[in-house]
Amino acid sequence: MYRILVVEDDAVIAGQIGKYLEKWGYEVETVKDFADVMGQFASYEPQLVLMDIGLPFYNGYYWCGEIRKISQVPIIFISSASDNMNVVMAVNMGGDDFVTKPFDLEILQAKVQALLRRAYAFTAPGTVLEYRGVLLNMTDMSLLYHKKNCRIELTKNEFRILQTLFEASGGVVSRDMLMKRLWDDECFVDDNTLTVNMNRLRRKLAEIGLSQLIQTKKGVGYFLGGES
Repeated sequence: MYRILVVEDDAVIAGQIGKYLEKWGYEVETVKDFADVMGQFASYEPQLVLMDIGLPFYNGYYWCGEIRKISQVPIIFISSASDNMNVVMAVNMGGDDFVTKPFDLEILQAKVQALLRRAYAFTAPGTVLEYRGVLLNMTDMSLLYHKKNCRIELTKNEFRILQTLFEASGGVVSRDMLMKRLWDDECFVDDNTLTVNMNRLRRKLAEIGLSQLIQTKKGVGYFLGGES
């Protein structure tokens, strides 16, 4: 379930947006303290932000710039200020789309859905495996980590290792099973080859904050665990 943060000064509009998007299965949080938008962004960890331009304390451009210092989460600006200058400014500050008030909620939802699909490479049911907010894309052999809005490309062996572990849903997968999955047609693969591939994959995961995703059960095999 995708999390959406609404940064909108008009409580009525914010409420309407929240109720409508929740009907579509999204989790929606509305900013209450406009002096601390970043604090709420960090604690909620949204996958998409709806950002008004005219806000108390600092405008939406400022907060978009602050978010872009730490995250590439998709941002859609919503504003009645729809002249070319504001649209250009929104894009230059890192916005991904612009919706003009007053807007149709169906149009807004369609833009949200399309942007999430592009941002997180979601294609169709059954093409993504999920474990605690970490998504394994079966179509292009990539891994998506929503918490930090990171995406990494996987080699064929790295993908097969993760696919086997994801399919086990947290259960322990033996080394023999992994070796059979990776090298079914090669009977004499050195056991150390799996270790080399596993270590390389773990280093790649650590670079995006997932150093604890793959756990070892000594003498048995591997399983998914740790924080994500």
